[in-house]
Amino acid sequence: MITITEATISDIEQIQNIVYITWPITYGEILSNEQLDYMLDLFYSDEALTLQYNKKEQLFYMIYEDQTDNIGFIGIEHNYNGEAVTKIHKIYLLPETQGKGIGKKVIDEIGILALKNNSKTLLLNVNRFNSALGFYKKIGFEVIDEVNIEIGNGYLMEDYVMEKKI
Repeated sequence: MITITEATISDIEQIQNIVYITWPITYGEILSNEQLDYMLDLFYSDEALTLQYNKKEQLFYMIYEDQTDNIGFIGIEHNYNGEAVTKIHKIYLLPETQGKGIGKKVIDEIGILALKNNSKTLLLNVNRFNSALGFYKKIGFEVIDEVNIEIGNGYLMEDYVMEKKI
């Protein structure tokens, strides 16, 4: 059974542990080690996560299997850009859980949270070369835009913007 619970500031270390396991696998063949290190520090340092958590623009949730095993986390934002949209900023599951239908269950749960917050659409960015692109298409997301986002140090995030009506 999968449960999703709102994260607390004390969950930052668990979030970081998941990121440091998943990112090299997810992005290791896409990004250089230097860019990976830069982005991990930019988005997942203690300071960066504390700021994101305290601003409450993104709501963080921990994902548990059987109510005890932390297997992932999400960061979502309701009312994105003042619209009836919930943006999925972060969604990471441990590699050993992938391919078991858990990702779809998590997206379904995000959809329920989104509907409770008056959203009609889920939105996310995915790296154009990320194998998760096929998963998102399979569960109903469609590519609506292609963006290059400068993140400093000469690095770009080369993403598709995807949406799913709920």
